[in-house]
Amino acid sequence: MLGRTPGNIVAVRPLRQGVISDYTVTEKMMKYFITKAVGHRSLRKPKIAVCVPSGVTEVEKKAVEDATYQAGAREVAIIEEPIAAAIGAGIDISKPCGNMIVDIGGGTTDIAVISLGGTVVSDSIKIAGDNFDEAIVRYMRQKHNLLIGERTAEDMKIKIGSAFKRSEPIYMDVRGRNLVTGLPKTIRVSSEDTEEALRSTTAQIVEAIHGILEKTPPELAADIAERGIVLTGGGSLLSGLEDLICAKTGITTMTAEEPMTAVAIGTGRYVEFLAGYRDNE
Repeated sequence: MLGRTPGNIVAVRPLRQGVISDYTVTEKMMKYFITKAVGHRSLRKPKIAVCVPSGVTEVEKKAVEDATYQAGAREVAIIEEPIAAAIGAGIDISKPCGNMIVDIGGGTTDIAVISLGGTVVSDSIKIAGDNFDEAIVRYMRQKHNLLIGERTAEDMKIKIGSAFKRSEPIYMDVRGRNLVTGLPKTIRVSSEDTEEALRSTTAQIVEAIHGILEKTPPELAADIAERGIVLTGGGSLLSGLEDLICAKTGITTMTAEEPMTAVAIGTGRYVEFLAGYRDNE
């Protein structure tokens, strides 16, 4: 529906850059998800765990909590995204050794060093998958005078998007509107074009990773150098991102097995993790 709706229908994104942009719609969306999960007939209100980016303010956190209670929660647990991502990626975060998680979502990239079940250093930047799409749209306009929509940009990112030079470039036909003539036009674009388009955006993510590594205590930095950096989130599926981070930091980088769902799975397991953590104390 995005980019194809008539004037009387508006496609709304209630969450932008990891935080609530439309409170009422967010509440309605959550009510729908809760009903889908527990059913209409459930008499008892559910306990709900919600993930937020690591850099959210107290006000943003409170907005998420309030919306969840309004949507019908009995109890709300707010979890920082990198911790949920680490649990979902199958990392035992309760051990006293450093693990670096880079969660590249739609609106934010969360970078954290985790040890003993908590965050040691973290950062959250508002550069992620949506910015990759915007960079591609901008590049196509500037380089080829072609106006494309968000959907087409995302399609390009998935099919030929690249953060690192490929050994063999791949191509794709892209359709859009020529800004000079105003008529529809098709252009053949290569993965090298997308690498150029995404260069400054991916560089900002690498820079943020670099910044966190600089703040990491030396013992934990040694653990990360040995164990590597783990990527999660849909944005981590961008081809060549592992190679780019590895080339710039010199640390082995790998993507979690299920990067798209790692945060969701980790959020679900967090309650069990907390119960086990308390028992050990």
